[in-house]
Amino acid sequence: MDGSGPPAEGEEAEGGGRVSRFDEWRAFSIHLLTASGAFWAFLSIIAAAEHNWWKMFAWLGVALFVDAIDGPIARKAEVRRVLPNWSGDVLDQIIDYTTYVIIPAFALYQSGIIGGTLSFIAAALIVITSAIYYADTRMKTDDYFFRGFPVAWNMVVFTFFALQPSSVTAFLFVAFCAVATFLPIKFVHPTRVKRLRGLTLGVTAVWAVLSTIAIFYDFDPPAWATTGIVLTGLYLLAIGAVLQFADRIGAKGRKIG
Repeated sequence: MDGSGPPAEGEEAEGGGRVSRFDEWRAFSIHLLTASGAFWAFLSIIAAAEHNWWKMFAWLGVALFVDAIDGPIARKAEVRRVLPNWSGDVLDQIIDYTTYVIIPAFALYQSGIIGGTLSFIAAALIVITSAIYYADTRMKTDDYFFRGFPVAWNMVVFTFFALQPSSVTAFLFVAFCAVATFLPIKFVHPTRVKRLRGLTLGVTAVWAVLSTIAIFYDFDPPAWATTGIVLTGLYLLAIGAVLQFADRIGAKGRKIG
């Protein structure tokens, strides 16, 4: 045996502490929860191929919910310590690239929101810049912000469906986000960033509710819902940069003082 398997019952796991068989199965079940996102993604792709957009985003919503809860659960159960040979980070990134990047890019192309040649260019920008982003070891800051636009194309494309912008407007926004992927600008992680966490989680919840309403109305929601989606989306997009700018201004002020 090369020792690459899980520790035997009662054996010390990497990082210290004894691990029971129950601990191992509990940890592995959390990996299975994360992996279920691949199935929700599969169902979403089927819906997108059928141009059933509300169903596509509904399945993406399920995948997003799983993505939101599996991390805190895994950290509480110390999955990394209990099962050191299984990488939850790699598993998470495989599924995230599908749900946050590939499916939204496919939907953007299939929907015709960006017509003609621009749709191919937009899709290329999305999938290529996102692939590079996932390879960047600096994608998270020490205080758990994302460094650069965190390839949240599912939210971007959803907003396009809700707002129905012109082709040029949608393409320019895609180009902006693609460039922002490589800029040293902070973007908030709703569950991990401690600063303004309560407010950010509240805004995220409001965005989720309004998005559900938009899906219910088959992407022809009331004006108030559309306005709310835009405002909450702008908060989530910009709050990291606002805090980063405020910190720099505060640091300069302390130096002068």
